[in-house]
Amino acid sequence: MSPKLPVVTGKDVARVAQRLGFALRGQRGSHAVYVRSADGARVVIPMHGKTEVKRKTVRAIIEDMRITVEEFAKLL
Repeated sequence: MSPKLPVVTGKDVARVAQRLGFALRGQRGSHAVYVRSADGARVVIPMHGKTEVKRKTVRAIIEDMRITVEEFAKLL
């Protein structure tokens, strides 16, 4: 059984990305682009105010960060 995804905002996801070495590359509208220079990994994070990011989107972002759900939850 896969672990349950935490409910997070775009700001929470961005904080985890920064802890993993991602740096803000730019923002277009309400979507921030983070890039990790070590391996070139890139993630796009929706920054829609205080609203929650959809679970399917969070799962895709976690996959793009190349970490597990457990690691993501620990970094929150």
